[in-house]
Amino acid sequence: MPKDPLLTGLSSVAMHTIRDHAEDSHLTPIFATSTFVFDTAQQGMERFQTREKENIYSRWGNPTCKDAEETIAALEAFGLKDSNGSPLQLKALLHASGQAAMTTMFLSNLESGDTLLSHFSLYGGTHELMHKVLAQAGIRTLIVDMRNLELVEKAIKENKIKLIHIETPANPTIQCVDMAAVTKLAKQHHIIVTVDNTFATPYLQQPFAYGVDFVFHSTTKFLNGHGTSIGGVLVGRDIEFMYTRAWKWFALLGGNSNPFDAFLLINGMKTLELRMDRHCANAMETAQYLAAHKAVAHVNYNGLESHPDFAVAKKQMRHPGALMSFELAGGLEAGKKFIDRLRMCIRAVSLGTAETLVSHPASMTHYGLSREDRLTFGITDGLIRMSVGIENLPDILNDLEQALTT
Repeated sequence: MPKDPLLTGLSSVAMHTIRDHAEDSHLTPIFATSTFVFDTAQQGMERFQTREKENIYSRWGNPTCKDAEETIAALEAFGLKDSNGSPLQLKALLHASGQAAMTTMFLSNLESGDTLLSHFSLYGGTHELMHKVLAQAGIRTLIVDMRNLELVEKAIKENKIKLIHIETPANPTIQCVDMAAVTKLAKQHHIIVTVDNTFATPYLQQPFAYGVDFVFHSTTKFLNGHGTSIGGVLVGRDIEFMYTRAWKWFALLGGNSNPFDAFLLINGMKTLELRMDRHCANAMETAQYLAAHKAVAHVNYNGLESHPDFAVAKKQMRHPGALMSFELAGGLEAGKKFIDRLRMCIRAVSLGTAETLVSHPASMTHYGLSREDRLTFGITDGLIRMSVGIENLPDILNDLEQALTT
């Protein structure tokens, strides 16, 4: 994976992993059907017996969704080898949302009585899922600063940890966890490791290179890249597990994606490399501009040497990425005025779209957390998150300047 050894670049993999389309179509068609026809009773029986469960019922699988799954698996596996030196094989399951994919990931690996360990800077929805949903299922969550390996090791020794979940870079503090170090420690204790790779994408970071077991994405973000659909994906290296236990939770929870959203995702991924290069170049310049501005108190961007995780990001990422957060010298009130004054950059949650998006985590993406937890995680009342888009850089900077100085 990719199927053709001539494909030596990520953009080529994104565009040409799938070559056999129905009726010789240039693009993957939208298979807008709820169910599929059996030519004979025997054929129907045989399809139910296969592990792929293809062409039966679209909640179980759909050809458009399958093409998206195979493309994402190829991107995550690009250039990687398994323990035998062969190209790494991965299996992906495309979900209706990132939260649905995350739910499958946790519930297929954990059960009542198990303990999950994670980092203390997480997307608000992840934190709530752990503490408000998994907790009701009898699954305990421990939160530590996973950048400190001594704390990770202490948690492992004092608790029977079943799974370690890493979000790196983390939302919205852009903290980075050393995947190689944590995974090495986890494997010494036979602990499952999962990684949220949403912020980085396979272009900037490949967690499977460090031995992790599962990778999760909100495909709504950079993989789609245009804000046109909601989606999520779970990718695993244990192919049998993905076809059995993971697929069973996926199918029974009903968190499957749909053909139209999968079609939009497939086409968005074709420009992933091009978009990420522009996102990242714009973000670096924007972070440097903000860091030097007198109205800005501090900037969280792991491409700046001032960021505490600069070295970790440099080690495991191709580029620090497009996300940053910052706080104005005037605190919350100054931040609200700044956001209201923006003329081009868009006031909206989410991230990874072509446009620059600006939001206020404490009252938006992380509103469900207590103020005490937010402050512990570094999410102050005045913190502003920005997903830097692919607009012309001077226009981004001009909008920020007028909003900061008006």
